[in-house]
Amino acid sequence: MLSDLDEVMEIEPVAFGSHHWSRQSFVNELNNPTGHYFVASDEGSGKLLGYSGFWLVGEEAHITTLAVHPEHRRQHIGERLLLHDIGQAEKVGANWMTLEVRVSNQMAQQLYYKYGFKNLGFRRNYYQDNSEDALVLWTENINAPEFKALVARRQAEVEARLGCQDDSAQRHMEV
Repeated sequence: MLSDLDEVMEIEPVAFGSHHWSRQSFVNELNNPTGHYFVASDEGSGKLLGYSGFWLVGEEAHITTLAVHPEHRRQHIGERLLLHDIGQAEKVGANWMTLEVRVSNQMAQQLYYKYGFKNLGFRRNYYQDNSEDALVLWTENINAPEFKALVARRQAEVEARLGCQDDSAQRHMEV
């Protein structure tokens, strides 16, 4: 992902506004042994569409970032990144996933709730740019049969929606 950093830095401020990571923050994260970071790009053009990542801390995958360029939202890219994160978290030994999300970010909350995340609390004044609170979201055990079934159902739904789109509008993405 280091080779993608220029494009990540184009997305970061438009996705997160004044509260975004610096280039050095990403460099540090890419050198963090607990960090797992991924990009989504258009297979045809190679253009970076979004990125995500998590820390593996014990048996917990803590999602640190998930962003999609505003021009490419509502194309299931964020959802596909989340699905990828869940799969990768399972592969590296996580049992749970957690994250913080702005209380005002209803779109992100809807995505996470759809995948079984539950609100287990608040972090008051969490965001430095405006002192907004964060919701603390957690999953059930991601290795439990019920969670795996939920993820498989959601993934099939995403694939079906993408398969039904007009070929010229369909976004081919690789993570």
